[in-house]
Amino acid sequence: MGLVFADIQLSNPSQHQLQALTVNALVDSGAVHLCIPEHVQIQLQLETVDQKEVTLADGSHCLVPYVGPIKIKFENRIGFAGALVMGDQVLLGAIPMEDMDLIVIPSERRLSVNPNSPNIATSIAKAINEQITKKK
Repeated sequence: MGLVFADIQLSNPSQHQLQALTVNALVDSGAVHLCIPEHVQIQLQLETVDQKEVTLADGSHCLVPYVGPIKIKFENRIGFAGALVMGDQVLLGAIPMEDMDLIVIPSERRLSVNPNSPNIATSIAKAINEQITKKK
């Protein structure tokens, strides 16, 4: 399949005076989170709100800062996420991709908005029948 990269825009929604950063992110639907290097955290003035223990590919564990929220923009999609501060490049994982209704097109090695919903992101939200009945 090969690696997939996409230009995305990252910004700090609580610091409107800061300019957004356009970065070339590694797109990985097998990864879960948004990951950013420390220099992106510094440039966007993102405060650490927690720490998360992550398991690395070699099986080792480490604590990394968790920052956010971060506003993510790709084409006509916007999402908000927390990010793990680790590594040397931005990694866009499954959670922010699902939130923005994005798909990976492996044959073209590119990220795209969902062609079934090109104008607005869609999501699945289910409620139990009792909740639906109360609103009627």
